Amino acid sequence: MAGYAWISLTTDYGLSDGFVASCHGMIARTAPAVRVIDVTHAVAPGDIPRAASVLAQTVPHLPPSVHVAVAGPGNRRPIGLLTPGGTLVGPDNGLLPWAADALGGIETAVTLTNTDWFAPSVSHTLPGRDLFAPVAARLATGAALTDAGPEIDPAALVRLPDPVVASGDGWLEAEVTMIDRFGNVQLAAPGTTIGTLSGQLVVGGVHASRGATISDAPRGGLVVYIDSADHVAIAVHGGRAAVVLSVMPGDLLRVARV
Repeated sequence: MAGYAWISLTTDYGLSDGFVASCHGMIARTAPAVRVIDVTHAVAPGDIPRAASVLAQTVPHLPPSVHVAVAGPGNRRPIGLLTPGGTLVGPDNGLLPWAADALGGIETAVTLTNTDWFAPSVSHTLPGRDLFAPVAARLATGAALTDAGPEIDPAALVRLPDPVVASGDGWLEAEVTMIDRFGNVQLAAPGTTIGTLSGQLVVGGVHASRGATISDAPRGGLVVYIDSADHVAIAVHGGRAAVVLSVMPGDLLRVARV
């Protein structure tokens, strides 16, 4: 196998400790020529849906890579997933399947059991450093995923519930997927679902307008648009839509024509 020139890292480790640096170090020990892309380490501790959403929306824009993702408790079975667009390694807690779908679907799934690929001493609390990073380094240098452990049925993997999306004549109701650092609210609904909604709208009881960009709304106004991930999103020009709408990830929002 040719392997991969890149490894990506997505974790809830934060940057105030040395956890991320130690993952980089474990990769460099085995694959010093491989480059690492840090997707994010600012996911709230244990927020698996947020990490899964960020990962799934990011991997299609990265070069073919081994994608390491870690969030949530560390007592889930470790898995590896081969897809047409890359390989993912992480815990079997629902974190990886959305990204695997975004990369073309799971071709092979394995449980990571080959301890020869792990760090010499494996901590029970830092699998990203001692298990997933060294496994990713092996895969990047050309090792076969099937040498990492026995194959498993992809249908048996833990999957997060599909977010709620419903629509009708002149309305759309969808779950809040993410709130970014600007306070913009992303819905689970793909951009195509808003095709029939135009002009003056009501979002969660607040008047809004349809626009292509945030600046299409007047200062302080609410705008509904299609974001860079091709999802329906809501923003406030010069403000924070999440505050105006009083919503959090997992809440349902209704968008309707006036």
